[in-house]
Amino acid sequence: MLVKTLRQGTVCTVMALLLAAPVNAETTEQNDPLEGLNRAVFSFNEQVDRFALKPLAQGYRYVMPDIAERGVSNFFSNLGDIRSAVNNLLQGKINDALTSVSRVVFNSTFGLAGFIDVATPMGLEEQHEDFGQTLGSWGVGSGPYLVLPLFGPSSVRDGIGLVPDFALDPVGDVDHVPTRNSLYGLRMINVRANLLRAEQIISGDKYIFIRDAYLQRREYLVNDGEVQVKYDNDF
Repeated sequence: MLVKTLRQGTVCTVMALLLAAPVNAETTEQNDPLEGLNRAVFSFNEQVDRFALKPLAQGYRYVMPDIAERGVSNFFSNLGDIRSAVNNLLQGKINDALTSVSRVVFNSTFGLAGFIDVATPMGLEEQHEDFGQTLGSWGVGSGPYLVLPLFGPSSVRDGIGLVPDFALDPVGDVDHVPTRNSLYGLRMINVRANLLRAEQIISGDKYIFIRDAYLQRREYLVNDGEVQVKYDNDF
């Protein structure tokens, strides 16, 4: 399962939200007019994950000490704060943007290049934002649900948002190609390793479960948690 392996946000939170909130099945189905194509791409991603990414993630978790794995997660989270700072600014969230900038400064210095998260204990909480959320805050609709090869669940809006987000990724600025590719690979494996326990929550049709979780979570994020909950007839 390649659920947002190159994007931030945890599947644990996504799935917890899905389980906690009632599902408006009619709405999610209407947002998926390309279900046939999406299921084909989803199946491809599943096979890549089954035979490549998941075994690598399991081996990574087996050999990496917990403190080292946490340090790697903190390092890439620190890089993600740069993207969050820019997107918070674009959304007019000045305080959140300053918080993200402060996190980068403190974690990059006192936190030893971000391997130690010193900002959170200081009260500087992460303010996750991406360009898909920025477009949503500007009134751009999500468009049809899409499953992207290797990247997993997305939408037309969020797929477009990947382009500027990649431009804000410091890893892409590393001139030494082997080092840059190693960082991309390490980040993907680290994120996938963090999902090994979360995927146990999945039940029923895996495609529908992930689709509904993704769409609900994105609506929640774009609206900063202010989402009108709709109940279906069976709830």
